[in-house]
Amino acid sequence: MNFVKLLVLFFCVAPIISFAQAAKQFEVVITEIMADPTPQVGLPNAEFLEVKNVSSTPFNLNGWRLGDATATATINTSFLLMPDSMVILCSNSNVTAFSAFGRSIGVVSFPSLDNDGEALVLSSPQNKIIHAVNYTTQWYGNEAKKDGGWTLEMIDTKNPCAGANNWKASVAVVGGTPGKTNSVNAVNIDNTPPQLKRTITTDSVTAILFFDEGLDSATASLAGNYSVNGNTVLTAMPLPPFYNSVQIKIATPLAPSIVYTIAVKNVGDCKGNTMAGSSQAQLGLAQALAVHDVVINEILFNPKPNGADYIELYNNSKKIIDLSKLYLANRNSNGVVSSLSRISTEPFFLFPSSYLVVTEDPLNLSLSYLVKDDGAVMTISSLASYPDDKGTVVLVDVNNVIADEVAYNDDWHFALIADKEGVALERLDFNAASQNKNNWHSAASTAGYGTPGYKNSQTINTTNATSTIEIATKIFSPDNDGIDDVASICYNIAESGYIANIIIFDINGRRTKHLVKNAVLGLSGCWNWDGLDEKNQKLPIGNYVVYAELFNLKGTKEQFKKTISLARRL
Repeated sequence: MNFVKLLVLFFCVAPIISFAQAAKQFEVVITEIMADPTPQVGLPNAEFLEVKNVSSTPFNLNGWRLGDATATATINTSFLLMPDSMVILCSNSNVTAFSAFGRSIGVVSFPSLDNDGEALVLSSPQNKIIHAVNYTTQWYGNEAKKDGGWTLEMIDTKNPCAGANNWKASVAVVGGTPGKTNSVNAVNIDNTPPQLKRTITTDSVTAILFFDEGLDSATASLAGNYSVNGNTVLTAMPLPPFYNSVQIKIATPLAPSIVYTIAVKNVGDCKGNTMAGSSQAQLGLAQALAVHDVVINEILFNPKPNGADYIELYNNSKKIIDLSKLYLANRNSNGVVSSLSRISTEPFFLFPSSYLVVTEDPLNLSLSYLVKDDGAVMTISSLASYPDDKGTVVLVDVNNVIADEVAYNDDWHFALIADKEGVALERLDFNAASQNKNNWHSAASTAGYGTPGYKNSQTINTTNATSTIEIATKIFSPDNDGIDDVASICYNIAESGYIANIIIFDINGRRTKHLVKNAVLGLSGCWNWDGLDEKNQKLPIGNYVVYAELFNLKGTKEQFKKTISLARRL
């Protein structure tokens, strides 16, 4: 009888153990990462990963591999990971400590997890990539927690390839939830199809396309979904481990000095969201850099407290420039170029008339300024030091040729700006001398004192246009009904360096609102008035006068009076 039971048990369990080795992509996912356990909050002072089986099939993890950029470790323990369950992976020496929190497996040569982020790849014994994560400290979304002691947790385990949008710092009081449901667990629906972000070429017939998320390999591998100015695409191959890039082969070689357009259609992400139309980007061959092909266009050297410096570059040539061959640097006390920081460790093409801002802290950048395109932001681990009073920004190539250089000074800022913290210096003319202080101006207050990654608020206007003040909504009704709730007062001026004051008077000449006080202007912009007075009280309906005064340090002064009507719908 015991033999019969044993035989039945064997035939029931053996298929499960055998089938457990045939995992598909995303059936087991990395759901929690402790990359920096110091300073300790409440968990063991050790690194770990948590993986979860999100399928309906059990998997034996024996023979599975865990790799990073430098090494790959193999799980040598027979462990059956059941559906909807998780396990902690750590070094052998830390298994006992983590077993108090949940089931744990010791992994020989467990990878050392970089504090600043790296790529982690979980593979099956058949060498199939099951899940890959390329985390960074920006994923925490919390300046304090990214400094250590807290884990990164996946928000929605059913949305494993969403990247940064599906991870954030743990909110558990002990700093993480190893072996348990994540503290940030929630439904995080992805209904957005992938978008093509940028391209590079490795030769005249080979290009690599980079997307904003992981792709569905079936649709991404169809050559017919790609076109290059009518040029036939022969093959398309999604690239592991993240499958957010595709290598294509083109039938006819690309010609130098030509910027092509690559169009992608019908490609989906791993959640099945397929492009409704086409997604496009520029494509072409990189060329050798000449002096001033790329110029320093904007400098933030005195950031707000807890902020970070940034340097903006602009491609002022008709060439495609590979920024991986360029470095940002400064000059030391002896005047020698030093503290070189490579802009990109991998090929990154800057196309003609394009901007790129370089910073150590993109999260703080987006919190402090308007960032219109995160694809125009390059994160660098260590930027050269640029002091708050004066310093030198040097752009140098791999052959030590200086492409551009600016020895800035704090007194280049607009004289009437009292607090210069967080105010960027903007270049006025791409073609004027970089070292001419008159070619630089403080970024406009109306642009948030900085324009990282897009057109400067301060530029040279070569037209002879005069200054104007116009009211876009001459009759407005601030009743929060979504129709003409604010009055927009817009300006255009002919040159940089102007200051504005705007005061609202009632029809009897009494001042009701000092709307704008000594604002540094760009060449154009708008302010909004919500119909409230200085004490944020509602003003009565009727006509009001908008008095605007524009002046600069050259002694030029212009005044404008415009009438506006305040109404309220019944």
